[in-house]
Amino acid sequence: MATAKKAPAKKAPAKKAAPAKKVAAKKAAPAKKVAAKKAAPAKKVAAKKAAPAKKVAAKKPAAKKAPAKKRTPNAAFMKALTLSPALAAVVGDKPLPRTEIVSKLWTYIKSKGLQDKINKRMINADEKLKAVFGKAQVSMFEMAGLIGKHVK
Repeated sequence: MATAKKAPAKKAPAKKAAPAKKVAAKKAAPAKKVAAKKAAPAKKVAAKKAAPAKKVAAKKPAAKKAPAKKRTPNAAFMKALTLSPALAAVVGDKPLPRTEIVSKLWTYIKSKGLQDKINKRMINADEKLKAVFGKAQVSMFEMAGLIGKHVK
């Protein structure tokens, strides 16, 4: 702080010809600039020091990383489930995994144009879907929960 106070004092004697109001304004401005200049290099130095550390840290895990393994699907998701008669009327009568059931339901919904025109997250059920969902309009988020009642 001592250097910040001395720096404006040295510049002030060179500008004695200026009126008192302007000198006071100019004295305040250099003090702010000096403080800002001192703060800015500190940030740059910190950023420069941090950047190489990140690069080094990023390189180390890459060297330790084992070769990528091929993902195997979870058997629970691929298990074929028996469908209720109401759900079988919409997606077909043979046993399907839950993922395929949801996929076929979406195919049915889009082919019949059952998504709400204003709010696409809502599904307007026709006669077949009312038997599955139990109500006229269902959110796409509650659809999977309602399907769970119709599979074994």
